[in-house]
Amino acid sequence: MRIAFMGTPDFAVPTLDALVAAGHEIVAVYTQPPRPAGRGKAVAPSPVQKRAEALGLAVRHPATLRDAAEQASFAALDLDVAVVAAYGLILPMPILEAPRHGCLNVHGSLLPRWRGAAPVQRAILAGDVETGVTIMQMERGLDTGPMRLKGHARIDSKTAGALTDELAALGAQLMVRVLADPQAYSPRGQTDTDATYAAKIEKAEARIDFSQTAAVVERQVRAFNPAPGAFFEFGGERIQILAVVLEDAEATPGVVIDDMLCIACGTGAVRPLMVKRAGRGAMPTPELLRGFAIPAGTRLA
Repeated sequence: MRIAFMGTPDFAVPTLDALVAAGHEIVAVYTQPPRPAGRGKAVAPSPVQKRAEALGLAVRHPATLRDAAEQASFAALDLDVAVVAAYGLILPMPILEAPRHGCLNVHGSLLPRWRGAAPVQRAILAGDVETGVTIMQMERGLDTGPMRLKGHARIDSKTAGALTDELAALGAQLMVRVLADPQAYSPRGQTDTDATYAAKIEKAEARIDFSQTAAVVERQVRAFNPAPGAFFEFGGERIQILAVVLEDAEATPGVVIDDMLCIACGTGAVRPLMVKRAGRGAMPTPELLRGFAIPAGTRLA
């Protein structure tokens, strides 16, 4: 098929690779413009742009698709279909309608559950047992379009980072299947009454509230790993917690129970296994405590 691929983060790269490997003609790759990244805030291309350029594909990174000239340029590509994976820009109707078979999206949830920007993190925070990927025919609404194919994945104790990688690989496989035989995967409408919304993650949500149960705190740690990183503050610093185990101990929520940083929650306690100080790499908790003691009895916020 003659395809335009539209994606930006690492999540989208496996789908681009799979389309190329399947022999489709990728006539253009759309991605968000290069932006400041890293400690030095140097302008850097997106992961999709880097991969597309390595594959020798033409890359376009308009700031918006609402411009009439940009829409005309897209229509001139004479596409069979556009494949979208975490692109990050709204597709106006002239873009959605330009390809002969419309636009297909790789969405990281089992729609209609978790429509929106942060489906992986919201599924973990909610304590869902499973999630997955939906290949969806795009329309004007936010993740409301008819569904073509779903794939399931267990959440278990995975972090958002690990689960996102798993779903990215699954989504690539599903998209290739749909494009290989579109008639076999006819669109099925979503049930709006079953829909939930996965709002964008705000940095303020990453502050750990130890008045919650230990199970809720543990999910928060996994949902915000690798970013933005669940944290508490001590000694004027933010300390990110990257992994914890649950403990049966009970005490005032937020109080450190022992000298190995077991922290009481509303019910139960959590013991951090991996942590990270600002400007430093991840480290086991004992390594942190050797140079940055947080004694028993400390009340954390």
